[in-house]
Amino acid sequence: MNQTTQMHQISGCLTDYDHYFSPFFSDGILGAASERGLLEFTIMGRKRSERTLDYLRLHECKLDIGGLGYDYDLVVTCTDLIVPRHIRRKKIVLVQEGMTEPETVLYHLARNFQWIPRWIAGTSTTGLSDVYEKFCVASEGYRELFINKGVNPTKIVVTSIPNFDNCEQYLQNDFQYRDYVLVCTSDNRETFIYENRIKNIRKYLEMAEGSQLMFKLHPNENAERAIREIGQYAPESLVFSEGRTEEMIANSRMLIAQFSSTIFVGSALNKVVHCGLPSDLLKALTPLQNKSAARNIAEVCRQVIDG
Repeated sequence: MNQTTQMHQISGCLTDYDHYFSPFFSDGILGAASERGLLEFTIMGRKRSERTLDYLRLHECKLDIGGLGYDYDLVVTCTDLIVPRHIRRKKIVLVQEGMTEPETVLYHLARNFQWIPRWIAGTSTTGLSDVYEKFCVASEGYRELFINKGVNPTKIVVTSIPNFDNCEQYLQNDFQYRDYVLVCTSDNRETFIYENRIKNIRKYLEMAEGSQLMFKLHPNENAERAIREIGQYAPESLVFSEGRTEEMIANSRMLIAQFSSTIFVGSALNKVVHCGLPSDLLKALTPLQNKSAARNIAEVCRQVIDG
């Protein structure tokens, strides 16, 4: 949904063009796996696709599932980890979705061996396809990060990114709780990454130092299992599987998260953020609070089309 709402905002600044939307898709082996329901833990899963389609239909957006219906002048996407063949033949503007994952061994393998697919390393390989005309990124800090990864500097434009360019708006909310320690959980276990959740829950209790502990579950997480674990090891905690995460962050006094885009909201609102990144690096990476990311990206799109 983060990708979907960002694309929708950008399209709203391109009203002089026709635009069509599709849930994320692939061709080849991954496309076949998606059709067989084998990729439910990814954005090509049916559950996430249906949420996307519900949103697009609610907002009366025109659909072209798979992007084969028209000869498009431009494709705008939030990821280049997978780029279907018919998309590669178009002009592409890539938009940073949010936080990028750490550079593991898989990142270095994907970066150095072209036959290894980039998607095995997750979002750490964002931008490395070089199939796009322009790459719109969140901040100067991210510009430097992507350049250090090997992205062509001439293709990078610092625009900020929708959903994260005006975090102060979340301070005005009617969420009933305040001054708690918020934990935004991950979907590591659903994506086959090891996490000792019980050990982490105990650590979060120590970090809270007696303050009210609140958990906001990742939307892709096994909520029933997570709620059961929290109830056993931190029974006084509040647990939410739904609701506006940004508003929960705005009302918190401390945010604990892993490699999640939620840390950008906490950083922009000057919360105490524990995420595994040094505070100075987190500040450098935090999206510009310019309240104009969608308009900036739309202008980049126009330049690419006209170019």
